[in-house]
Amino acid sequence: MADDPPRPVLVVDLGAQYAQLIARRVREARVYSELVPHTLPAEEVRRRNPLALILSGGPASVYAEGAPQVDETLFELGVPTLGICYGAQLMALRLGGEVQRTNTSEFGKTDLEGGSGALFSGLPAAQTVWMSHRDTVTAPPAGARVTGRSSSTPVAAFEDPARRLYGVQFHPEVRHTPYGQDVLKNFLYEIAG
Repeated sequence: MADDPPRPVLVVDLGAQYAQLIARRVREARVYSELVPHTLPAEEVRRRNPLALILSGGPASVYAEGAPQVDETLFELGVPTLGICYGAQLMALRLGGEVQRTNTSEFGKTDLEGGSGALFSGLPAAQTVWMSHRDTVTAPPAGARVTGRSSSTPVAAFEDPARRLYGVQFHPEVRHTPYGQDVLKNFLYEIAG
């Protein structure tokens, strides 16, 4: 009798140059991951029975015509989901939050303030993170609370533990975010189990 395949963490590729890196960082945390296209239907996600979902970043604006989207019923599956950068913006917009186009971009090392909640458990409340975005989440999804901010990003992180939804505007997968791997581990181990 063959062993059941391991339950994966599905990294949903929304066009990020770092999508492969996210999948690798998950594997470095000793968790099996698969990179999947953003067009994957929620029913196929359910069939794969993932431990968690990670929505990658991407270069598009959530308001751009033809920008990558996901099957919105993904957010109703009850699977722990982490949105990174564009993924967090998409999650916020689709679930009743607000994303605004700004005239300024935030790129490079940024000071995160007020890091709290499950993603930042055991980590400093103030830390350096790597940002790379033009649009900005200005209100979290309905029911979520803000768990981190920067001087120009009022919602740099949010969480909704009841729905198991989490988002960060920064990139935890890059080495320029010193505690980034710890943020990912908190998501994988403490939130997704």
